[in-house]
Amino acid sequence: MRNPLAAHPPWRQLTIISVLLPLMIVLAVLAFAWPTARIAPRELPVGIVGPGPGSQQALSGLNRTDPGGFAVRLYADEASARGAIEDRVIYGAFVVGADGITVLEASAASPAVAQLLSTVGQQLTRNVAAHAAASGTPQQPVQVRDVDVVALSASDPRGLVLPSALLPVTICGVIMASAIALVLAFRPAWRQIMALIVVSATAGLGAYLIAQGFLGALPHGAVATWATLSLILLAIGATTAGLIALIGAAGLGLGILLMIFIGNPFSGATSAPELLPAPVGTIGQWLPPGAGASLLRSTAYFNGHGASGHLTVLIVWIVLGLAAIAVGHHAPIGFAARRAWKPGPAQRKLFGQIIVRHMWATGEPSKPSPSAGCRKFRPTTSSNSSKSTTTLGSKE
Repeated sequence: MRNPLAAHPPWRQLTIISVLLPLMIVLAVLAFAWPTARIAPRELPVGIVGPGPGSQQALSGLNRTDPGGFAVRLYADEASARGAIEDRVIYGAFVVGADGITVLEASAASPAVAQLLSTVGQQLTRNVAAHAAASGTPQQPVQVRDVDVVALSASDPRGLVLPSALLPVTICGVIMASAIALVLAFRPAWRQIMALIVVSATAGLGAYLIAQGFLGALPHGAVATWATLSLILLAIGATTAGLIALIGAAGLGLGILLMIFIGNPFSGATSAPELLPAPVGTIGQWLPPGAGASLLRSTAYFNGHGASGHLTVLIVWIVLGLAAIAVGHHAPIGFAARRAWKPGPAQRKLFGQIIVRHMWATGEPSKPSPSAGCRKFRPTTSSNSSKSTTTLGSKE
C-alpha cells in the first residue's frame, strides 16, 4: 500500500503522525465516553394510569423530578398501559392506586430505563407521602411495587449480551467489507454483492447460534432474529464496501469512522436512545448499529412490535451501499472500476510472451514498444550467420 506521506521528509512525517494519531485516539475516547457520562431521561415515553388526584400528583411529581425528562401519556386502566409497553409505544407506566404505586416496566426494552423507572417510582411515593403530611390528611404507608411486563431472558437477567455483541458485530461487518472489496478485490460488482449477502447470512446465523444457542439471550423469533443480525452485518458491510468501491482505501477509513466510532457509541444499546444527549440518540438510530440493536430487541422480545422504522433504516443503508458498489465498478466514476482494468500477473505474463514472439518473428520491437526487460532479449542477426540469435542486452 502506498505511503500517503511519502512526499514529505521523515521529520515531517513524524510530526504529522505525532499530531494526528493522538488526536484520533482522543476523539475516539470522547465519542465512546461522553454519551455514557451524560445519560439522563430526555422525552422518555412513559405512562400514568389511574383517575383522580393521584394521577395528577404523579404527573406533577415527574415534572418536578426532571423537567422535560418524560413524555407522559395517560391511560384509563392498567391493561391499556401494559398493551402500550408490549407494543413498544412506552417504556413503562406508573399505576397510582389507593395502596401505593405500581411501576410497570420492561427490562427487555432497556435494563437502564427499567432501573430508572423503579427509582422514579420510589421518589413519587415519597412525594405523595410528603404531600399528605403537609395537608394533614391521614395517610397509610405508601408502597411501591415493580412489575416487569416484558422481562429479559433468565439466562441473561442483566441484559449484557446484546450490547456486548453489538461492537464485535459492527467491527466484523467492516472487516468483511474490507476483505471482499479491498483485499480479495472481488470483481465484477454482482460477484462482490453476492459475496456480501452470503457472508452476512452465514455470519448472522453464527452470531445467533452463539447469542441464543449458547448464551440463551435472544429467546424468541428465531428466524426474525437471525435475519436481523444478517441485515445488520449486510448494512454495515455493504455501506463500507460501497465507499471502498467509490473512493478506495479512504472509503474503508470513512466506514470505520461512521460505523464504529459514531454508530456504535451513539446506538444507545447499553441504555436507550432517549437517555443519550441530543442529537446523539437520534443520529444513532439513523445508523445501522443503532437501528439494528433496536430491531433486535423488537424481534427477540416484542414479537416484532416497533420494528418497522428500524427495519426501514437498515434497508435504506443496504440499498445505498449496493448501489454504490455498482456505481463504483463503472469507469470513470469509482475506484473499483479504475482497478478492474489493470492486468494481473497472468495477463502481464501473457502480454510479455506476445511481445517476445512478435520480436522473434519480425526482428522489430512491437508497438507499443516493449518494456526495458523485453528489449534485453531482442533478437539480432549475426554478421557471420544468417540465423537470428538472441543477444542479451543488445539495443540494436
